[in-house]
Amino acid sequence: MSERRHRSHGNGRFRPEDLASCGADCVFEEGVLVFHPENVHLGENVYVGHQTILKGYHQNQMRIGAQTWIGQQCFFHSAGGITIGERVGIGPGVKILTSTHSETGRSTPILFSPVVFAPVVIDDDADLGIGSIIMPGVTVGRGAQIAAGAVVSRDVAPYCVVAGVPAKLLRERPT
Repeated sequence: MSERRHRSHGNGRFRPEDLASCGADCVFEEGVLVFHPENVHLGENVYVGHQTILKGYHQNQMRIGAQTWIGQQCFFHSAGGITIGERVGIGPGVKILTSTHSETGRSTPILFSPVVFAPVVIDDDADLGIGSIIMPGVTVGRGAQIAAGAVVSRDVAPYCVVAGVPAKLLRERPT
């Protein structure tokens, strides 16, 4: 009988000094996990809420700008790269994904089909509502607002408000 080997991506425990860069006055609440911290960059005064997972990857970078607030139980997977600007509000339970499996036909299980990577960009001053999901390849423009529970699969223009599944334009924010 052959010996079975198990492997893991680690336990996610980290120290701020393990990060690629970490600005002053960052707060990590209890239960925050960071994987591949060598590819995670945080600006100054970033708040990361309880039980959030910052899933760095062996390639690409996760960059979170200064004064960004990340609520509890968020999940960011940066295989394709994530760039979050400054002063971004991210509600509890938000998911940001940067990879997906491509469709290869019925002969290959989806799980075994090639993985496609696409970066996500959240520009300065944007707000992601509670439980929203940002799909691979999406750019959320400056000052845009994503409603709670929205699934964003297309780019959102600056200062626009979107909601729904899939997210659709509701209006532009007033000037």
